[in-house]
Amino acid sequence: MKKATVILDKDFVISKIDDKVFGSFVEPLGRCIYHGIYEPGHPKADANGFRGDVLEVTKPLNLTLNRFPGGNYTSTYRWEDSIGPKEQRPRRVEVAWYCIETNEFGINEFVDWSRLNGSGIMMTVNLCTRGVLDAMYALEYCNFPKGTYWSDLRIAHGYPQPHGIKYWCLTNEIDGPWQVGHTTGTAYGMLAREASRGMKRVDKSIKTVLAGSSNPGMSTYPSFDAAALEESYDDIDYLSIHHYLSNTKNDTANYLAKPLATDQFFKDTISTIDYVKAKLRSKHQVNISFDEYNTWHGVSETDEQRHPADKLWAVAPALLEDVYTQEDTVTLGGMLITILRHVDRIEIACISELVNCISHIRTSNGGGVWVLPPYYAYLHFSKYGRGVSLAALIDSPKYDSADFTGVPYLDAAAVLADNGDLAIFAINRNLTESLPLELKLRGFSGYKVEEHIIVESANPKDTNTEQEPDKVKPHSGGNAAIDDGVVSATLPKLSWNVIRLKKM
Repeated sequence: MKKATVILDKDFVISKIDDKVFGSFVEPLGRCIYHGIYEPGHPKADANGFRGDVLEVTKPLNLTLNRFPGGNYTSTYRWEDSIGPKEQRPRRVEVAWYCIETNEFGINEFVDWSRLNGSGIMMTVNLCTRGVLDAMYALEYCNFPKGTYWSDLRIAHGYPQPHGIKYWCLTNEIDGPWQVGHTTGTAYGMLAREASRGMKRVDKSIKTVLAGSSNPGMSTYPSFDAAALEESYDDIDYLSIHHYLSNTKNDTANYLAKPLATDQFFKDTISTIDYVKAKLRSKHQVNISFDEYNTWHGVSETDEQRHPADKLWAVAPALLEDVYTQEDTVTLGGMLITILRHVDRIEIACISELVNCISHIRTSNGGGVWVLPPYYAYLHFSKYGRGVSLAALIDSPKYDSADFTGVPYLDAAAVLADNGDLAIFAINRNLTESLPLELKLRGFSGYKVEEHIIVESANPKDTNTEQEPDKVKPHSGGNAAIDDGVVSATLPKLSWNVIRLKKM
């Protein structure tokens, strides 16, 4: 195959990467929390019921932020159900996922778990069915020091110090007709504006996130976002958008190209934000919170398909547990590379979800934990993707697919770390051939190849199981070499690659 070339110039800086880009999403959906991060009585659970074996695989991700509790779950969420003595917490019907919510795991449990995991919190309030005052009360409970009803109640519950939660989502995906409380962009924007104003009177240090479009395929995108922004622009800090990629037609070549749609989604959203800013003649800058994204093949399933009789109104049934494979690793890698390309405007990103549901971490009830292949792409992204994002000038052979033309086999991004080391992330979308790569460094000198990490597998559908947990895993057998400022490497077919260059 014709080789691909990349030019990296030290002056081609996109932006410093905000640490909040390395976030996740934790929702009381299926087995994400119950039998995921929390399972009292499990052989490896601590006194609080937190599974130590799960923490062993979440901690290496070094997550800076976890979004909680939703998600669609938020639309009927009563935050006060989840505080106080567990035996007094009410059981509720949870209509987003047709389950029973026991509220055994709530706000304070999530604060405790996040501290163990070393991550911060982004809290979501139920704005559209509870209202402004309820959002202010939730904030008061979490963040106000003492001397009020809600803050003193938190203290009585054993938390004398405020939780100090800085980032607050003003509900979730309210553009979607599947949401209880679904409304128009204008009505929602007015409500979000007043909620943000009221909440910032309780705690001036917080940042608020406006709920934008649930996906770019919505008939109301981007008009919903524009209308909501016009009502709230100067009072909010971020616009939330969500995107999931799926291979429902089992067309792998087309599926691998879908991060191009994510890239266009970012460009269109940035244009929408900037249009509203210009229209309002505002000096305030709103950026993007990409707080739900992943590959998800069951995204288009009906409620009947997701909730057969044995899972209807159950407690923590197994829901949305896709089998993630090698092809998902490469597609997710394309999404991660696209995020790095837009970190001048994306300041928050939360992969969905952390455990079991739409997740690359799997558990068995009472049993073990294992990771699926895309876990490694995100692990590398979080471990080596911190620093400054550099613009990569790419020339690659291309192909056409069912929905896309001129798809480059190579996609790549580069990050310059604070210590001068370089990490190049690259995918090869070719299903049958390896891809020769030539990487030209400009303005860089004194580097050696530290490591060329590869995630590859013979079959695009290869995955890991509890019985065979290491079928697909990274290896450091890549052949990257450097000579006179030029890095040469071979990217295996359908592979995720990280080429690490050490500053000598």
